[in-house]
Amino acid sequence: MKIALIAHDGKKPEMVAFAMQNKDLFLKADLYATGTTGSHIEQAGIPVHKLLSGPKGGDAQIAAMVATDEMDLVIFFRDPLEKHPHEPDVQMLMRLCDVHNIPLATNPAAANLMLKGIAAQLKEG
Repeated sequence: MKIALIAHDGKKPEMVAFAMQNKDLFLKADLYATGTTGSHIEQAGIPVHKLLSGPKGGDAQIAAMVATDEMDLVIFFRDPLEKHPHEPDVQMLMRLCDVHNIPLATNPAAANLMLKGIAAQLKEG
């Protein structure tokens, strides 16, 4: 399973904590992350394919993977209270997840529910 992990600056600590809570499942997945988020996750001991940072095109790289059916799940902890110069890339990524029917979690509660579903499917199959 290919999973993208992205977090705005104010949400990076939350993403690292989330990754650590789900380490067992993430170690079985093929993880991709935008540059800075990926560095933080990697420092926590979880291997990840690091792409460009979000503002430098990382969100667009993940969007391209979504569009070419190379991504199974996107977890993007967004900070809705801050302005982001790369917001058009964020919107494009979210739109492509909808167009290509790729699950997208934008907060820990949704991400936890999605991962519980994935874990249940893995146990069944």
